[in-house]
Amino acid sequence: MSDAGPAAGNERAARVLLACALDPAAADTIAFARLIGARLPLGELLLLGLSRDALDALMARHFPRAERLADVPTAMAWSPHWGFVSELRALLLDYDVTAATHVGDAQCLATIIATACLRPDHLWRDLGLNGRDDVTCILQRHYPGLIARNVMNLRWKKFLAQEVALANGREPTFAPGCPGCEDFSLCYPADGA
Repeated sequence: MSDAGPAAGNERAARVLLACALDPAAADTIAFARLIGARLPLGELLLLGLSRDALDALMARHFPRAERLADVPTAMAWSPHWGFVSELRALLLDYDVTAATHVGDAQCLATIIATACLRPDHLWRDLGLNGRDDVTCILQRHYPGLIARNVMNLRWKKFLAQEVALANGREPTFAPGCPGCEDFSLCYPADGA
């Protein structure tokens, strides 16, 4: 039987990117290969939330031998939730311990994570990763001070939405994508159906 599922396509795309990488063993290069690779097979690069220029610069930094990605939309459609994305992106950048090394990578990662919170599933699925541990690894590398605050071991999207609300003086609430998730009533029993 072939490995024709979505995860297999994502992993193949990530391997192709890593073959074009400047440093295929670097943690951020691997992470970006997986995040971009998750969107390549179905032509979903728009879901990364990156502008054409930001994506081109990210590719040049990490995958200089890769062909230029074609047909990348220049911007996502307007959403009433861009305020949330902007606030989460700012929060992540405030906590990113790697930003001094390369601010462009920090900005791209924060944008990708914040934009993924608009989608209606667990964050690891919305990022195209294999599980919560993959998200934890990325978050721990970049935002250890923020992640240490998750003392109740909340699901990452719920935790990030809570932190955005608290950082902005609001009552904690769910991320924009949460109501569409199959587990919404488990995370938010008072708000569930």
